[in-house]
Amino acid sequence: MMTDNDTLMANMTANARSAARCLAGANDATKAAALLAAAGALRASVADILAANAKDVAAAVAAGISPAMLDRLKLDEGRIAAMASAVEQVATLEDPVGQIIDSRSRPNGLVMERVRVPVGVLGIIYESRPNVTADAAALGLRSGNAVILRGGSEAVHSNRAIHAAMVQGVTHAGLPADAVQLVPTQDRAVVGAMLRAQGAIDMIIPRGGKSLVARIQDEARVPVLAHLDGINHSYVHKDADPEMAQALVVNAKMRRTGICGATETLLIDQDYPAPAALISALLDAGCEVRADDILMELDARTVSADADDWDTEYLDSVISACVVSGLDDAMAHIARHGSHHTDAIITQDAAAAARFLAEVDSAIVMHNASTQFADGGEFGLGAEIGIATGRLHARGPVALEGLTTYKWIVRGQGQTRP
Repeated sequence: MMTDNDTLMANMTANARSAARCLAGANDATKAAALLAAAGALRASVADILAANAKDVAAAVAAGISPAMLDRLKLDEGRIAAMASAVEQVATLEDPVGQIIDSRSRPNGLVMERVRVPVGVLGIIYESRPNVTADAAALGLRSGNAVILRGGSEAVHSNRAIHAAMVQGVTHAGLPADAVQLVPTQDRAVVGAMLRAQGAIDMIIPRGGKSLVARIQDEARVPVLAHLDGINHSYVHKDADPEMAQALVVNAKMRRTGICGATETLLIDQDYPAPAALISALLDAGCEVRADDILMELDARTVSADADDWDTEYLDSVISACVVSGLDDAMAHIARHGSHHTDAIITQDAAAAARFLAEVDSAIVMHNASTQFADGGEFGLGAEIGIATGRLHARGPVALEGLTTYKWIVRGQGQTRP
């Protein structure tokens, strides 16, 4: 028996499928023009977006939302300008649709090509970050996909204002408004309707907390591209440069604590010569350090870590820290407690770095760099839809290429198979 939400989703997906066919035939210039117009509409709508966001922020404060979640929710003129710039950047990226991945000629004269094509209809389910509305719409449009957006109730007014600006750009370029749809209800049951829409939605992409992503992965009948946690590690090897290590560790944790690329656990080699300076630098920067017994002896301001801390994504000014006996122990710790998102080694030892990069099974591995670079824009991919930590289809920052699949095109001259 169909519910009202099932009916709503059936109508939205039918409209999205029609729009996806139109997008699949749209040329590069048209899609780019739509995004440039959308960026212009975002800039022209700053007052409306800020007014809408103020309603969301007031409601969130009244509801006692955490500082980390509030940081994700809140917009200002700078963040809206950055949102518009990200949309413009996507417009300048090379269109992946139609790219020939490989081509081969068979002995019988058949020519076979693998060609990139859009996935089709994407369902994006996300929580408090209103910028996802613009990012997802831009990436979907540029890669030839129709998108159905379902944002969290805490950002409902912001999402609607941003979506309205994006639709202005889409229609200005002559593309269908249904290429970018925003679910009009905050009824949580509509998420279930999206997850049941197999054959109508081609891929679900969740952006949010662990409980949301876990639910989607458990219930979805539609393929899911997701990550659960960003339990990221920065490992300070015994041969790390102390000045570099201190700068990287503080940046990796404290630049923005609420993003999925923030370091959540610090691993310090037992032979690293300056562990106290690392701990003090974090504490002085306003970070709570939950430490093992060895590190607690170095600074009285630390607090004792418990077993759950090594498996926690804080998204706040909190870090767990412990001493490891060497490279193998560090990699073993990451294997036990990591989430396959982003992990970094800080060292001047090229051989140790090479082993770490080869053996740590994460979507992003880094050498002498802050984990805060785990971002599609920093990878030159433009706005990202998320960081995928699985092993199939796409991994790491998912941007345009990750939102395509391929089909085979075979050209002949009348060949028949004997």
